[in-house]
Amino acid sequence: MPPTPMIPRRVVVTGIGVVTPIGNDKTAFWDSLIHGRGGMGRITRIDPTDYTTQFAAEVKNFDPSPHIDKRELRHLDIFAQFAMIAAIEAVADSGINFEACDPDRSGSIIGSGIGGMYVFEEQVRTVDSRGPRRISPYFIPMMISDILAGHVSIRWNLRGPNYATISACATSGHAIGLAMKTIRWGEADVMITGGAEAPISTTGLGGFCALKALSTRNDDPDRASRPFDLNRDGFVMGEGAGILVLESLDHALARGANIYGEVAGAGFTGDAHHITAPPEDGHGAIRAMQVALEDAGLQPTDIDYLNAHGTSTQLNDAAESKAIKHVFGEYAYKLPISSTKSMHGHLLGAAGAVELAACLLAIKNEIIPPTINYETHDPDCDLNYVPNFAIKAPIRAALSNTFGFGGHNASLVVKRFH
Repeated sequence: MPPTPMIPRRVVVTGIGVVTPIGNDKTAFWDSLIHGRGGMGRITRIDPTDYTTQFAAEVKNFDPSPHIDKRELRHLDIFAQFAMIAAIEAVADSGINFEACDPDRSGSIIGSGIGGMYVFEEQVRTVDSRGPRRISPYFIPMMISDILAGHVSIRWNLRGPNYATISACATSGHAIGLAMKTIRWGEADVMITGGAEAPISTTGLGGFCALKALSTRNDDPDRASRPFDLNRDGFVMGEGAGILVLESLDHALARGANIYGEVAGAGFTGDAHHITAPPEDGHGAIRAMQVALEDAGLQPTDIDYLNAHGTSTQLNDAAESKAIKHVFGEYAYKLPISSTKSMHGHLLGAAGAVELAACLLAIKNEIIPPTINYETHDPDCDLNYVPNFAIKAPIRAALSNTFGFGGHNASLVVKRFH
């Protein structure tokens, strides 16, 4: 392995792949974002009749069979299917030829907050009805969250750093930040990174209903995710995947790659406060944003767009707004902020990657996606949340927040490439 560089290397994004409730590729996803189209509706994966929340943001018209062999599909839980399709898109989008890359300097860091819930539930039913000897030999490798990085590594012969992050809703924020640092300090030249989640199952839905974390607007799911709005009543569960290809700048330039932007900074902190609730003063979020800015070598006024965690819960949105004001001062009132969760729902462990993809596409297209369903001002949330309609604006740098149960915080900074 080459020695650790004395000067940190610049890290760029050369490929984007997404599977989301508002589009199963980056083009459809972006079109939905800028036109304010949501992806919520009554749940079809299971019968939701007995649940207090009966709707979610499901992936629609998903067919992985053109890209993944049918035999292999039988051994992939749906969260892994989402990840693989997003990874295939990201690799194709990057134009990279891994046969021409050093496999020992190419790796994958991909996480999931929960992992294979569907196969877990299926195998519990098998034990109950047919006994433990009928458990599938594929059960454990289908269920475990780290299997995403493993599948990607095997498909493209990536023999460098290979592992998962698991930090609830901050999972893929951590994965991307760690992948960036891995390249920055010379441990790899190329990393495939991001996250995937498929939590809309009997126990997944039931568990979040029991937490009373979900919106219960069963009669109006399209308008249920309303971050920062006074009448928000909980988040909308989503599913999907976001995968990025990261490369050192010199590696990308040497092969003439298209560059979406530069991953310039990452800030990781812990709240040390509560297993599900953020601290009222937002101190963990404050420090995560500050560390990300310091890591990127930027001032708060260098940020032209902030993609908020913005879950549409009472506590998160108020605490995050307070944290943003602390970090950005008076500039916070000028800074365009949006929560794309208003459209694609909360993708839990995949949220950070999907939302960073939104930031990169915003930089490329000079359009800031809106926060839809914003109708009623909340005195505790008094910033510019780009309500209901996208706006045109040049973006030098964007910051994306992801915060997870357990007090995990990850903030990432991406810059326009120069």
